[in-house]
Amino acid sequence: MHSHSHSHSHQHGTDDRIGWAFFLNVTFTIIEFIGGWLTNSTAIMADAVHDLGDSLSIGFAWILSRFSNKAAPDKYSYGYRRLTLFGALVNGVVLVIGSIWVLFEAIPRLTNPEMPVVEGMLGLAILGVAVNGYAVFKLKAGETLNEKVLTWHLLEDVLGWVAVLIVSIVLLFVELPILDPLLSIGFTLFILFNVFRNLKSTLVLFLQAAPDEQTQQSIKQSLIKLPEVNDVHHMHFWSLDGESHVLTAHLELAQDLDIDKLIELKQEVSTELSSYNLSHTTIEFEFPNENCRDKISKL
Repeated sequence: MHSHSHSHSHQHGTDDRIGWAFFLNVTFTIIEFIGGWLTNSTAIMADAVHDLGDSLSIGFAWILSRFSNKAAPDKYSYGYRRLTLFGALVNGVVLVIGSIWVLFEAIPRLTNPEMPVVEGMLGLAILGVAVNGYAVFKLKAGETLNEKVLTWHLLEDVLGWVAVLIVSIVLLFVELPILDPLLSIGFTLFILFNVFRNLKSTLVLFLQAAPDEQTQQSIKQSLIKLPEVNDVHHMHFWSLDGESHVLTAHLELAQDLDIDKLIELKQEVSTELSSYNLSHTTIEFEFPNENCRDKISKL
């Protein structure tokens, strides 16, 4: 009973921290877009797009955190882990659209640079460092993987605002308006590089490809080396979200086994698979000369 209470309290703390970071980021992202427009700074607009992406990431992490302890219903028998993939896909699409918009704004300014309102830019940069720094401080207390990943995202934001701060200080003393579009293009290319890398891995997982081909082969070898197993087929190794992996396989037996021997074999299979930290496994045994009922699908 005490353990359950402690677990519930720990989960509640995680939800609170991620929730705080989410509302803080969303509020500040809105301020950034307004501030970027008022100060005529494409660098702030680019950072606003970056923060919008982080807000979406934190939002989906918050939703997932609230669902994570709920029992999987019949309709969603694997639970809600794939919400993270959906979140990553939405996040990627939003960031690509936002980044293209920033580039359309920034690139023409390379040939005809406009001086931003430097004092406003400086004020927003100081606020950006403070707000994102506070969000990092709140999330750093967490121990979950979600919180650790989001902390790194927010640290990137802090560094981005430090860059804006440095440029705005330079512009206070030297009139070099081209620094603003150069900084925004640099931010945007960094965003796009990460987005396309993440979108590629997300789409691979959506298509239920093997998360790691070496691990897949290793699992197959671990099963086929068992003396009672003649062959392994219809093996499917895929991932719910990049961390929680699923395995299904048919094991063709070398000879007929009685119930006691089958139970022993099940234990051997369980031992062999234990090191792979699989979230779900479904193993079917096929006796010699037994027709595979899935043979027609040729999978």
